[in-house]
Amino acid sequence: MKTLIVGGGNMGKSFARSFLEAHILRPSDLVILEKNEANCENLRNSGFTTVHSEMGDFIKEVDLIVLAVKPQDSPKVFATLQPYLDDSHVILSIMAGVRLETLEQGLGTKKIIRSMPNLPTQIGMGMTAFTANEEVGRKELIGVQNLLSTTGKAIYFDDESMIDAATAVSGSGPAFVYYFMNAMMKAALKMGFTEAQADLLVWQTFIGSLHLQNKNSLSCEEWIQKVASKGGTTEAALKVFNSNDLEDGIVAGLEAAFRRAEELGRKE
Repeated sequence: MKTLIVGGGNMGKSFARSFLEAHILRPSDLVILEKNEANCENLRNSGFTTVHSEMGDFIKEVDLIVLAVKPQDSPKVFATLQPYLDDSHVILSIMAGVRLETLEQGLGTKKIIRSMPNLPTQIGMGMTAFTANEEVGRKELIGVQNLLSTTGKAIYFDDESMIDAATAVSGSGPAFVYYFMNAMMKAALKMGFTEAQADLLVWQTFIGSLHLQNKNSLSCEEWIQKVASKGGTTEAALKVFNSNDLEDGIVAGLEAAFRRAEELGRKE
C-alpha cells in the first residue's frame, strides 16, 4: 500500500519509522504531509525522502492515508483533504475520540478505519485497538493490521464502542502505570532512599515483573500469591490496599475514563 501520513508529529513520525524499519513499506511508498516547514526539514534530515508541506495531487496516487493530527484540527484537515479523495482511498485515523461516522461525513469517502494507539507505540511497544466500517475489504484490513503491528500489538473489534473502552484501558493505561510507579517512588523516598536509588528500585521492579510474566503463563493473581507469603511484608501491604479499596478505586477510575471517552466521541 502506498501510504500517506498526514501529520509529522511524534505519533506520525513514529508510525512512519516503524513502517520502514519493519520493511512493510519501501521509502518510495511512504509520503509524509506536515504543514510546518521546519518540521518538514527535520523529517527530511531524519531520512524520510518524500515530505510535503501542502496538499497536492500526489494524494490521489496513494492507497492508504493515515490521519495523525490532533482531533481539534480534524475539521480543517477534512476540508482541505476532501477534494483529493475518492472511494478507492483507505483512511486510517489515529485521532482520539473521532468516530467513524464523523470521519465518513467529514471526508466523504467510504473506506474508514478508526484506531486508538497508545504512547509506547513510539518505541514499537504499543497497543493499538482498531475497527472499520463495512466498506473496508478483508485484504485492506489485513494490510492495515500488518502496518499497525509494526508499532507493537494490534487488536481488531467489530464493535466501535470497544475503541472507547480500549481508550480507557490501553490508551490511558500508561498514565496509570506511571501513577502507581510514582507512588512507589514517593514511598521509597520516605523510607530514606535517594531519588536515584528510588528510581532504580521501582523501574527495575516493574521491568523485571513484566518480563517474568511474559515468560510464564501464570495469572496476575497467581504471581501475587507467589510473592505474598503468609504473615509476610507483601501480605501486610496488600491488607492496607484492600482496606482502602484500592482495586475498586482503580476499576472505578477506568470506568470513568471509558465514560469520558464516550462523551468526547459524542461531541464530535
